[in-house]
This record gives sequence, structure tokens and C-alpha cells, in this order.
Amino acid sequence: MRTQQPIVVVGSGPYGLAAAAELRRAGADVRVLGRVMSFWREHMPAGMFLRSTWDASHIGEPRGPHSLAAFEEARGRRLARPVAIADFIAYAEWFAQQAVPAVDEREVVAITPRDKMFEIATSDGAVMLAGRVVVAAGVRPFAWQPDELQGLPADLVSHSSDHADFARFRGRRVVVVGGGQSAVESAALLAEADAAVELLVRGEGVRWLNRRQWLLRHAGIVRPLLYPRTDVGPVGLNLLVANPSLFAGFPQVLRRRIARRAIRPAVAPWLQDRVSGIRVTTGVRVRSASTLGSEVALRIDDGSERRADHVVCATGFQVDVAAYPFIGPEVRDRLVLREGMPVLRSGLESSVPGLHFIGAPSAFTFGPVMRFVSGTAFAANALTRAVVQARDGRAWSLRYEKPIALVDK
Repeated sequence: MRTQQPIVVVGSGPYGLAAAAELRRAGADVRVLGRVMSFWREHMPAGMFLRSTWDASHIGEPRGPHSLAAFEEARGRRLARPVAIADFIAYAEWFAQQAVPAVDEREVVAITPRDKMFEIATSDGAVMLAGRVVVAAGVRPFAWQPDELQGLPADLVSHSSDHADFARFRGRRVVVVGGGQSAVESAALLAEADAAVELLVRGEGVRWLNRRQWLLRHAGIVRPLLYPRTDVGPVGLNLLVANPSLFAGFPQVLRRRIARRAIRPAVAPWLQDRVSGIRVTTGVRVRSASTLGSEVALRIDDGSERRADHVVCATGFQVDVAAYPFIGPEVRDRLVLREGMPVLRSGLESSVPGLHFIGAPSAFTFGPVMRFVSGTAFAANALTRAVVQARDGRAWSLRYEKPIALVDK
């Protein structure tokens, strides 16, 4: 038998939980599928900390019964600043228990349009019908490695998201490729696990956020004018990307330029002491890589070579929703995509009516804040308003949104 559900949220990370909580608060009947925080638990190394500020690390609304402050009070102890990954996972699990009870942990394997509805197949062979589907499936399928490092055995080359623990690299030589927060923190954690580490950075240097931290501490009453809660982008530009609806109204070429500037690699200054003893080589790229027995041999574009027991690519994620295993051709062929991301209407609805994308896949339309936890409040609120208005048969009348045409400018 097929069960029927008005709304299904695929994914139970920060975006899926925030969306489900807001939908439930509005009286919507919603089911969430997926293991709570599985990516964060299984693909982020123990000992990691969030780079985002406290204000930017809430799931959904920063004020209310499910904020980080509420969790801190319920737990009865002060959380670390910056927030430790273990504490953030515990917070998300508490959030789920409080706001989204009875998460269905089955994995979605296929979503197929069926007569103005969606047929959703799960890993146990069950099938359900949904009138509306919200894809909040995270970034795991989008892990990106440079072409020069692809095709080598997984025991020699991996992505930083392949590791929840670096202890297995004790006593081994590891090269980390990348220059952002993930790369530098991975290098620090590897060194603390007694690996011999070198960090290869393509840029001319690691860009430390020292000035930003100083301003955050000393800005006083003008801090909200300089740094909105979302905490994405440099001063000035951050005010624009903090308003996803405003960002969505800009021409595509300008959106791309703004996004690239807002999320260029940068590293929190509290990591500086932890990597002070690590070899860092800047202004270089890997030209080629090959296996040499049980080692990997790297040729660098400055003419030098490296031999290592393992290479970790902390090179980020490139969104391509076609990489989601549950997105088949019947959906993919109907999606209007740009740079692998769906072009979205207000309410984060795609060109397939009733199919919404939140989180990183919505960044093409709504900007780089959608790649971070701080974007969960906007996504949850915009989605819920669209769902409620469609349910009640009302026209668009959003507080800070305008309908967005499904065309490029």
C-alpha cells in the first residue's frame, strides 16, 4: 500500500529540521525522512569547531524556544565559543526532539512525479505519495577534488568530508590541499593526531580573519550595521547577501560576482596557533599525481615534488543536483538549472511545481548565505509562507519577498 503525505522533507540536517519545524508551527502536516545530522556526524572530523559566530549558528530563528541559547539553558552548562561540532550536533538532536518529533530515518532512493503529486521510494522498498517535496539533502554528493587528483585509489587520496576522525593517520605523511577553513583545520587536527603534515595553498597566503574578529569585538552598538547576524561576506557586501530576496533580484552576472567575493577562502584566527608548526606552502598548485608503490607522488607547478602516504583534498563542494541519487531523469529533465543549481521562485520552488530546494542548491537564486546554517531562518520562513498561502488559496503577500520570475536576467 502507498501512504499519502501532504509534505515530505528529504533530509534532516539543519535546513531540513528548520523547515519542518516552521511548517509544523504553521499547522502543516509534514514528514521528515533521513537520519538526523548524519552528514555532520559521519563526515566532519571530531574536534572541529564552527567558524560561524554564535549569532550565525542557530537552526532557524535565533530567538525563541529552539535557539542555541535555549539549548544551552536546557543543558545547564555554557557552550564553547566557537561552537564545537559535538555540541552543535547535540543541539540539532535536541532541536529535532523538541520541534520535529518522530523523524523517519529511512533513506529516500527515488522521487518521481505522478499526476501532480510525487512518488517517493525509500530504501526499505516502501512507497509514499506526497503533494509537495522539500529537498534538504545537504552537500555530501557534491564533494569536489581537482582533476589532477581524481582517479587515484581512495587509500591514497580522499576528500576532507570522507573523515570523521584523523587518528588513523598517526605517524603518516599527509598533504592537505586547500586554503580555507576546512583545509587549515584539517591540517591542525592531523598534526594533533601525530601525522606529519604539509598544507598546499593555491593562493599567495592563508587569509586570516583577524580584522573581522577585532571589529566584531569592538564595534559596539554599530555592530549590527557592520555585521548582520548571517555572518557571510566582507563588510558592506554582507548586508546584501544577508537579504536573499534582494540578492535574487540582481542580474545573474552580478549575483555570480557577489557570491564569489563573499565566500572566498578564509580562516578563523583561533586556528593560527594550532598550525604554527605545520609546513605551509603557498602560491602553488598540484600539476599531476601518480601512485608510487604505497605512496602518492605529487608534481607541483613550481617544479618541486612531494611524496606522501595520503593526500586530503579540502577543496570544498560544487553543487550539482543531478548528483543526488534520488533525482532521476523524470525530475532532472524538467528542472531549469544554472551551474548545477535549480532556478527558484519565491518559496524556493523549482520549475517542477511542488518541488522545493533549500540549502546549498538554492544559492544560485538566493545567494551564498544559503550555504550556511545562518540561512536556515530565511529558507524555513520563505518556504512556509509559500506553503501556507498555497494551502489557503491566497495571493503572494510576503513581508520581505517579491515573486521571482523563473528566467535569468
